[in-house]
Amino acid sequence: MASIPVIIKHQGKRHEVELDPSLNGETLKYQLFSLTGVEPERQKILVKGGQLKDETPLSSLNAKPGQTFMMMGTPSGTQGAGDLGRPKEVMKFLEDMTEAEAARAEGATPAGLQNLGNTCYLNSTLQALRGVPELQEELQRYRPSAGSSGGSSLAGLSSLGLGGLGASTDLTASLRDLFKQMSETQEGFPPLMFLNALRNAYPQFAQRDRNGHGYAQQDAEEAWSQIVTQLRNKLVIKEGEGESAAEVSFVDKYLAGRFESVTECDDAAAKEVGEKPTESTDVFYKLDCHIGKETNHLSDGIMAGLEEKIEKHSSTLDRDAVYTKRSRIARLPKYLTVHFVRFFWKRETQKKAKIMRKVTFPHELDVVDFCTEELKQQLIPVRDKVREIRKEEVDVERARKRQKLAHRQGEEKDEEAESSSSMEPMQKKKAAEERKEDKDEAMADVFKTDADYEAEKTASILAAKKELSALVDQKLAADAGVNTTGLYELRGVITHQGASADSGHYTAYVKKQDDGSDGSAEGKWWWFNDEKVTEVDGEKIETLAGGGESHSALILLYRAVELPSAN
Repeated sequence: MASIPVIIKHQGKRHEVELDPSLNGETLKYQLFSLTGVEPERQKILVKGGQLKDETPLSSLNAKPGQTFMMMGTPSGTQGAGDLGRPKEVMKFLEDMTEAEAARAEGATPAGLQNLGNTCYLNSTLQALRGVPELQEELQRYRPSAGSSGGSSLAGLSSLGLGGLGASTDLTASLRDLFKQMSETQEGFPPLMFLNALRNAYPQFAQRDRNGHGYAQQDAEEAWSQIVTQLRNKLVIKEGEGESAAEVSFVDKYLAGRFESVTECDDAAAKEVGEKPTESTDVFYKLDCHIGKETNHLSDGIMAGLEEKIEKHSSTLDRDAVYTKRSRIARLPKYLTVHFVRFFWKRETQKKAKIMRKVTFPHELDVVDFCTEELKQQLIPVRDKVREIRKEEVDVERARKRQKLAHRQGEEKDEEAESSSSMEPMQKKKAAEERKEDKDEAMADVFKTDADYEAEKTASILAAKKELSALVDQKLAADAGVNTTGLYELRGVITHQGASADSGHYTAYVKKQDDGSDGSAEGKWWWFNDEKVTEVDGEKIETLAGGGESHSALILLYRAVELPSAN
């Protein structure tokens, strides 16, 4: 049966199609899919008597050459007809990939870590640290020095990623090798070599259980601190070029903050005899969130931790006296670690008992109030401008979505009206077409106005971003390892379940990296429960505030909110 040339009108475009009467409606829909990008199940083809169904024989349409049919519908995503050509990259199916290729594929589930006997404290710590991309990059470049504790022979193995074949106390090389091995699998990996290196470097992690059944459970915060200390001593990066290049510790650059403190005697007699407050500067690698009877929010505990009582000898009074040390932050690192001080030594049980109190914490943390007056003045204008830009971007995106929806609904109404007018006498049809043309001109004016409005808002946002760059203090801008906005976003959480630090179970939550391609990672987290890895929603993080023996946040890892790109 010969094909019949017909016209399909869709969203103002005319598509010439060869209609084969021997086929059915489903085949025609797939033809139109290749032309318009609208999936068959989303198409509405209007024919006499209603919509064309998949099983309807095309011969029943009694189509005439040049006859026009109306189609409605939009693609489900961004894919369109232009996407149906040759792909930019050769598609490789999962079954054809190696284990390493599958592990590196976009959206792949990251590797878990096997529990080697009460090692969940270490597994959760390692997963949280692995959530720092800059750390992974620098570890790949790390090469142990010939005189390192790992030994020259092991240094050669480490350069090949085989450092774990021998016992070593070079935790940095062991961590590099472990992260590399984890990046090449999606299975639960046994961190045996790193665990041996940790126990060689810090024998406390080799303590046996009181009952003699294997190794004892340990505190994840202690493991975190010891690993960070090793990285600070070993992982050095160069800044600058040539002979003028300076060496700086990775940890000092990205994870270390600085306090400026004032210590003053509480005894009025000391002031009367002329004892003056003393000023000092201290480096910190984590902020402590102290939990008291009135601590309900993370900021309450941090503020409490910035003021401490110290008993020491007063030279002016010639006796011991109580001093108050008040600290404020003078340098904010790009990655801020916060430790909930949930454990205290309980004499009765001879254990580190857990404080069960519920303490909430935000996904975005504003730390400006914890800073020195000088740093506050540098951060506040930048922070406020960032929030202003964000609000404008949200407003523009909402307006754009409303505009697209209104435009789509208007097109569908016009298409329906045009379809019904095809059944009218020629005079009415001509009048309807003239009205439609007038309406289209009016709609064009409206959308031109909307486009102008959007262009103005976009220009305003771009100008605000350029203004923002000028607001950043030059010293802060020159240091890639600091926070320039005063805002942090939550990236990792180490949790504890149980009643004491030396028992129970530790897990980690790490926020998925969003590459911005489709927004699928937005608000999603990976939950690392030893070798078991699960994707969870951001709402799950809200349940980790504590209040009992259930999973409670112990360590939070925040990353600085960066300046919005001006591009």
